Amino acid sequence: MNTIPTPSPAPKEGGRRRGVLLAVLVTAVLGMGGWWWHSRSYETTDDAFLEADVTMVAPRVAGTVVAVHVEDNQQVKAGQPLFELDPADYEARLRQAEANLAAAQAQARSAQADLTMTNTSAPANVAQAQAAVRAARAQAERARSDARRYESLYAKDEISAQALDQARSTARALQAQAEQATAQLAMTQTAPQQTAAKEAQLASAEAAVAQAQAALDLAKLQRSYTRVVASADGHITRKNLQPGSQIAAGSPVMALVGTQTWVVANFKETQLQHMRVGQPVSVEIDAYPGRDFPAHVHSLQAGTGSAFALLPPENATGNFVKVVQRVPVKLVFDTAPEAALHLVPGMSVRPRVDISDDAHGAALQAAAR
Repeated sequence: MNTIPTPSPAPKEGGRRRGVLLAVLVTAVLGMGGWWWHSRSYETTDDAFLEADVTMVAPRVAGTVVAVHVEDNQQVKAGQPLFELDPADYEARLRQAEANLAAAQAQARSAQADLTMTNTSAPANVAQAQAAVRAARAQAERARSDARRYESLYAKDEISAQALDQARSTARALQAQAEQATAQLAMTQTAPQQTAAKEAQLASAEAAVAQAQAALDLAKLQRSYTRVVASADGHITRKNLQPGSQIAAGSPVMALVGTQTWVVANFKETQLQHMRVGQPVSVEIDAYPGRDFPAHVHSLQAGTGSAFALLPPENATGNFVKVVQRVPVKLVFDTAPEAALHLVPGMSVRPRVDISDDAHGAALQAAAR
């Protein structure tokens, strides 16, 4: 009995494989096209880091450390004591400044009293001197008259020569007294000049008081500088002092890292064309994978990163090679991340800027001008 051979299924299976391959190819092309279309609406970079305000803490006066109130990585509040210097020298200067101020104030009171006395006694002294001049002149005139009468009597041999000489001497003495009284009157009439001199002395004394008061205020300030407090909320790091340390004014001894963080993303200059201030940003922090932190574009640095390097490039050379530069862009979180998260300067992040959102401010490049 002859068996009829079964047709081979190879052609159908081959066609099926080609269909699957074609479907996969079409799906891949569509997927790549969709990814390209979607990615063209975003700008991203791996060259981005967290930043925060870092304040180097340094004393404003020199001294010996007597107490340290914080440890490395400790969280502090604004106004919280950090460390203290020995205040003995500054307390001595403060007491000296207080004594100098008291002496200057006493001098000022004395000058004020002299001025008041001068202003009060000047009119009376003038009147007294005028009266003395009138009395002295009257006596001198009477003595001259007596001397003339004695001369007439002596010519008649009615008195002796001794009596005449005595009368003349009396007249000359009283004339001298009259001249002395006139000079005294002229002296008392310099009261305005004396008043001006006393006023100048008072002004000098008051200036000395102001100078002493300024020295006292400075001494109080320097005394207060021996107690160093935190200028803002933050965390202490890089502490480099212990009780007994001798530190100079202005020498940093620790750093205070602020609690508010932001992102500095170094985008290529070719990525800035469509960026605008306020555009939404999705930030992924490497330390917390899978979480996106909403942020927005804040501003553009006025210069590339290389322009502020320790050794800026010298492009005016014959072997110049053009390199695409990176420009730092500041990104600010919409809401501050939870305080429990350990977000510190230098941590790596990956921002993604939605450049399709053009409903915000001017282009970032224009806003930086």
